[in-house]
Amino acid sequence: MIWIDTIIQGILLGGLYALFAAGLSLVFGIMRLVNLAHGDLIVMGAYLILLLVTLLGISPFLALLIAMPVMFLLGWALQKFLLNRTLGDDILPPLLITFGLSIALQNALLEVFSADSQRLPPNALTTASVQMGPISLGVMPLLTFASAVLVIVGLNQLFYRTELGRAFRATSDDPTTASLMGIKPANIFATATGIALIIVTIAALYLGLRANFDPNIGPARLIYAFEAVIIGGLGSLWGTLAGGIIIGVAQTLGAAITPEWQILAGHVAFLLVLLIKPRGLFPRAHD
Repeated sequence: MIWIDTIIQGILLGGLYALFAAGLSLVFGIMRLVNLAHGDLIVMGAYLILLLVTLLGISPFLALLIAMPVMFLLGWALQKFLLNRTLGDDILPPLLITFGLSIALQNALLEVFSADSQRLPPNALTTASVQMGPISLGVMPLLTFASAVLVIVGLNQLFYRTELGRAFRATSDDPTTASLMGIKPANIFATATGIALIIVTIAALYLGLRANFDPNIGPARLIYAFEAVIIGGLGSLWGTLAGGIIIGVAQTLGAAITPEWQILAGHVAFLLVLLIKPRGLFPRAHD
C-alpha cells in the first residue's frame, strides 16, 4: 500500500511538472523556439503573485487572475520586440538571447526581492486532504493535477477548434505561405508566447503554494519542464503531461528508497525513455 501511495503522489507531482512544461511545449510546437528563460519566468510569476497578495491583501487565487493578463502582455511584448528578431534557420540566436534573459531575470529578482526564500501564504486548501480508503491525498496536489489536465484540454481545444488555433498550425507549418494568406506570423508568435506565460503564471501559483522559492531556482524548473517535453515528444501536449507524470513518479519512488535519490531518479527516468524512444513517447508525425 505504501508503494501505491508513493506512485499516486508521483502522478500528482507530475501535474506540477506538466504545468511547468506546457508553455514550453506550446512555444516549441509553434515556432521551434527553446526558451532558456522559461524557468525564471515561472519564478517571476510566483513573485508577482506574492507581490499582489502582499500589497492588496488578497488570496493567491485572486492574485492569479490579476497576474495572468500582466504576464500575457509581458510575453506578447517579449516575443514581438525581442525574440521574433532572433527566429530563423539558426537555432543559436534564440538560445543565446533567452540565456541572457535568464541571467538578467535572476539578477533583477535578486536585487528587488533579495536571495531570501519566500512562499505564498498558506490557506485552508494548502493543508486540506481527502481520504480515499487507506490513502490520504492532499487537496492542493489534486488541484494542481486537475489544473494541468484542464490547461492541456484547453490548449488542445484552442489549437484544433478555433480560428487562432488554425493560424497557429498554419504558421507553424509554413510561415511564408501563412503570411500570403493574410496571417501575420510575428503577431501569431507573440500571442503564442503570451498564452505560454498565462500557463507559466498558473504553474507559478502552485509552485509558490506548495514549496519555497527564491530567485535562483528557475534553471531547475526549466530542466524539469524540458525533460517532460522531451519525454512526451516535442510539440505533443498530452505527451507533456505523460512526461511530467513519468518524472514525478520516478522522483517519488526514488525518494521512497532513499531521499538522496529523488532528483537523480527523475533524470535517470528521462535518460531511459530517451534510450528506448529517442524522439519521445508521442512525437508529432511531421517533426
